[in-house]
Amino acid sequence: MTGPITAQPLAVLWDHLAADGLIQRLIDLAHDEDLGQQGDVTSAACISPTTPGHARIIARAPGVISGLAAIPLILHRFAPRSSFTLLSSDGLPVPAHTDLATLRGPLHELLAAERTILNLLGRLSGVATLTATHVAALPPATRARVYDTRKTTPGLRVLEKYAVRCGGGHSHRLGLHDAVLIKDNHIAGLPTASLPRFVADAAARARARGHIAFVQVEADTLEQFEALLSLPTGTIDIVLLDNMTPDQLRHASSRRDKVNPTLELEASGGVTLSTLPAIASTGVDRISIGALTHHAVSLDVAMDVDEV
Repeated sequence: MTGPITAQPLAVLWDHLAADGLIQRLIDLAHDEDLGQQGDVTSAACISPTTPGHARIIARAPGVISGLAAIPLILHRFAPRSSFTLLSSDGLPVPAHTDLATLRGPLHELLAAERTILNLLGRLSGVATLTATHVAALPPATRARVYDTRKTTPGLRVLEKYAVRCGGGHSHRLGLHDAVLIKDNHIAGLPTASLPRFVADAAARARARGHIAFVQVEADTLEQFEALLSLPTGTIDIVLLDNMTPDQLRHASSRRDKVNPTLELEASGGVTLSTLPAIASTGVDRISIGALTHHAVSLDVAMDVDEV
């Protein structure tokens, strides 16, 4: 997903992410944890199975929408006799009090699906909204792009990465399986002088295993970065400059431009909205921000049942 799929339309990205069944497994788990073995005992006590329902999904607060693509899968599992009509689209900014979708079907089915729809839509829209705020903070002429990380909610990763895309951000590797990132713990205790040979050998072994999206190496110091610059062009694709100051990032970008212009540089570590513009102005290509997912606050969305 981190290669060409990153630039594909959201619908193509959704299909790609949903293809391995992770999203469906998450929805199945949500169904089991909410309905258990007995089902919705409240609706069973209050509502006839033949009572029809009509409901609206509403964004009560302004934000960027993400998660509408999951509604068909949720209804298929929770409310198989129900249907929906989208009134908005993932990736669109909306004002408060915007109707996002309408649902029709047996009322007890709609109520069974309500919380899972709102939980996912609110969570993903919160991630998309926070991402859009960070993307908007990039200086107009910068080459830098905002990227997500693996700092995601367990089980929600593909959905949260989809939400980052909805907010205008970009996707880093999906997991440990699709790209190589040699971090400090992989090279702990390794002398800087030995770093180029170690990385070259590791990169060759990784590429020999089959398709990987990229090979990236973390550098904690400018000395490590200089050692990585000595590698032949194409050995690695990206260097992650961890917790470096803007002056250090600017120096690294200048050196990269002179020695290996095709090498991408990624700034990471403690990036905030206030520091983002200065980091983006240093010449780096990528800025990875864990807060896009682990600091996001759910958007306020609701389901209102119209008169039955």
